[in-house]
Formats: sequence, C-alpha cells, structure tokens
Amino acid sequence: MVRSVPGTREVPTTATVRASSTVRASTAPTPTWPVARGREQVARPRVVVLGGGFAGLRLLRRLELLLPADRAELIVVSPVDHLLYTSLVPQVCASTVEPRHLAVSLPAVLRRTLLCLGDAVAADLAAPADAQTPAGGLAAPAGLAAPAAVAAPAATAANVGRRTVTVRAADGSTRAIAWDRLVIAAGSVTATPDVPGLAEHALGLKNLDEAVALRDHVLSRLELADATDDPRRRGALCTFVVVGGGYTGTELAAQMAAFTRRAATAYRRLRPADVRWLLVDHSPRLLHDLAPALGRRAARVLSRRGIELRLGTSAVRIGPDSVTLAEGGSSVRRHTRVATHTVVWCAGVRASPLAAALGLPTEHGRIVTDEFFRVPSVEDVFALGDIAAVPDSARGGAPAGQTAQHAVRQGAAAARNVAASLGVGTPRPYRHRDLGFVVDLGGRDAVANPFGVTLSGPPAALLTRGYHLASLPATANRLRVATDWLLNAAFGQEITHYVPSGTQQETIATAEHTGIYRTPKS
Repeated sequence: MVRSVPGTREVPTTATVRASSTVRASTAPTPTWPVARGREQVARPRVVVLGGGFAGLRLLRRLELLLPADRAELIVVSPVDHLLYTSLVPQVCASTVEPRHLAVSLPAVLRRTLLCLGDAVAADLAAPADAQTPAGGLAAPAGLAAPAAVAAPAATAANVGRRTVTVRAADGSTRAIAWDRLVIAAGSVTATPDVPGLAEHALGLKNLDEAVALRDHVLSRLELADATDDPRRRGALCTFVVVGGGYTGTELAAQMAAFTRRAATAYRRLRPADVRWLLVDHSPRLLHDLAPALGRRAARVLSRRGIELRLGTSAVRIGPDSVTLAEGGSSVRRHTRVATHTVVWCAGVRASPLAAALGLPTEHGRIVTDEFFRVPSVEDVFALGDIAAVPDSARGGAPAGQTAQHAVRQGAAAARNVAASLGVGTPRPYRHRDLGFVVDLGGRDAVANPFGVTLSGPPAALLTRGYHLASLPATANRLRVATDWLLNAAFGQEITHYVPSGTQQETIATAEHTGIYRTPKS
C-alpha cells in the first residue's frame, strides 16, 4: 500500500564495460578489499548485494534471519550509508519533514552485513568451471535450473578472481570484491526522454539532494519575485510547473501549492494569489495507474487548492524561463507557452544505468529474470526491484511494477531463494497480491484504497500517515518523523533556505549521477 519509489543513485566513473558473459572494467582496479580470501572466509560463501534501497535492505534483513552467521558472509554495496524513505520525499520539499529523518542508517538496521560505500561499475560474471553441488543440495522445482552450487573451499579460492564486482568509491579509487552470490538491486533513476531543454533546465525529485535543492529553489524564486518591479517577471518567478501526474507529481504539487502560498504571506510585496502551480500529464486522468475513483478525488483536492490541471497535455520544450505545452491528439496539437523559471520532472522512472552497463539481457531497460529472481543467462546472479523485470503472476507474467510495494515484497521473497541456493530452505516463485495504495496530499487530505476500499479526506490521511510510520524500517526515524508532523501542525513550516546566492542549479543527471556508465558496444 505504497507509492512508486525510486532507487539508488550512482557516482561518476570512467570504468568501461563490454557486453558478454564476462564484464570487466577497462583498467585493472586497485583492490582494497581482499579478493583472495583466507581459509575461514572461503568456508563461508559471500553474498554481495548491489543497492541498499527498499529491495536490497529488505533482502539483507531477511537473509540475516534465514542464514546463520557461519553459513554466509553478507556485503552491501551502496553509494550512501542509508536507505531513503522516498515515499515522504515531497514532504521534505514542503518543509514538513527534515531531510535526514527519512534517511535510515544501514549500519544501524543491518547487524551482520558489511557496508561497502561506492558504486558498482562493472562485474565479472564468469562461473567457476569446477563448481560442485553441495552435499544435501535441494532439488529445483519444475521449470527452474538447479540451485547454483556452493563451491568447495579449494574451488572457490582458485576461481575467486573470475567472480568479482568492481566498486568505485567517492574519491575515484576502485576495488574488487569477490562474490559467490551476486544480487543486483540498484533501483531506478528519473526517466528523462528526449525533450529539448529537459536535461539542462528541469529539476528532478529522486533523492534528498534534489528534494532540498527544489525546496531552496522554490523559496529563492519567491524572494526574487518579491524583489522585482517587473510584473511579468514576477509572474514567471511565481509560476511552477510539475510534469507527471503519478504518485510523486500529484503529492508534490498538492503539498507545495499549500506551502508556497503560506510562504508568500511572509513577503511584503507578494500575495498568495500570485503563486501559480500547474500539473501536467499526458494521460486524460490523474493517477492513471490507480483506480479511477482515487484520481477523481485527488483532482478535486488539487483544484480546490488552485492547482491548474493540464491533463492530456505534454511538455515538448523546456527553456530557462518557459515551458511549451502541447494539447490534443497526435495529429492536432495546440501549443501553449507558459512563462516559468521552475519545471519539476516527475514523469516516471527507468532502471539504473547499471543494468545496461553489465551487458545482461534486458526488457525495456530492466534486467530479465525468471519468477525466482534468477538471471537466466548467468549462474548465481539474482536481480530484483526497479532494476529487474521480475514476472508478476497477478499480471499474467508481465514485469512487476516499479513501486516500493513490489520492491519490499521481492526483497523478502528473493532472500528465501538466495538462501535456498546456499542449501537453506527451498526456492519459491514470486507471487504478488496488491494491498492498495496511499497518496498523501498534505494536511488533512489524502486518497487511499486499502484492500480495494476507497477512502479520502481525514480518514485516508490518518491511514496514510500511520502506514508510513509503520513502514519506516527504524524506530528512531518513526519518532523523528512523527515529531516533525506535530511541530509543523503547531508552528507551521520553516521558510528559510540553505542555498547560497548565485549557486548554479544542478541538472537531473548531475544530481542523480546517471551519466556514469558506458553502455556495452553491440
């Protein structure tokens, strides 16, 4: 019962990868972690998880329960030391929640897992030639290849150099980490189609850096509008356009419209009526992935808050001071230019660029897996979450959606299958049952359909807030977020911002570090 989320960000690298069953960096890494392991380490197979988001964290927490300490060594590779609870990121923009209160510390919630800070930029996926099935290994169910073998100590030591993942740290150094099971859960990034000006001028909302930057950018536009004597420039500075009427875009527009109109009262030359918000989506209805009743109720809330809904409309060009919108069908397009200095792009996500960099088979950019999360083309490699096209039996075998609900459930299910590949338990296919969705519109407004029951208004808001508190993986974060809500209810949101004057706006690619991999040559 959660919204779309997003995934893990990456750090720039110059590593080169090529498409084959073996993927290597173009230059030999400097392994600061021991690739060759000692006798004690060899006796314990090493499970390396790429990504500490919803899917990766849930998988590791379950593996820590399923696998005794002497059965496996667990490592997570992540560019940050926390999971970001992205479902509440719009509330960071609206000053409802402090940014760090949504960052769940990985070392605090993972008791046995070793954290390796950095980005996985390449992997060697060659299987050991002399791997053997362990004694007492479990038979695979029909339609699934036999569980990948746990190599004997001598075999693992001899072949460890052929099964490594290359990690690039923030300082540019690289290291090689050996693995016996590789789990790819690197998440997703903002989808950025080829719209002129999008890469240069639009803002994203996928991580804390982008959320804080957006909040500061919006407040700085209001300050500039308060200082100008030109009515046209003031109008453009006070106009904000959100592209994408899904969970994130709808929540952002609803909460930011209320926040900025309250903030406008703090400026002597601005009025709340000067602030203008537009929500643009190509679909004819809001929240088109959800039940129509939820979209209609959310649309009424947004209209009541003065947000202009431009449905059946696409952004076709974005400039530094305007956005061009196109309405109508494919043959008849009416173009409208809207003067604005702020365009926020929330129109979907795509798999992390790591999927393409590894050279594995993909479907619409997502790594192809079977229903047991195994990558069919290589041994001992699993993939899940937004980066993977995991078949969903509830959708006739179509890939599961890129939502937190799927990521969390896949993490638990994949942990069982990874443990089974190490001789603990039996593998089971992924089966998904939709629990419904919640959309927080700020204040006393929300829409939700738990177990198919449509709710809106205060009951939905109470359910939504309670669900988010229950879903946060750490008690400390729950208490901090609940305290933020109470303080804002009593005193209102802060309207101070941190960005220094003259700071250049970051692009989506810069903020999310998406331009870091070289795709394999075909």
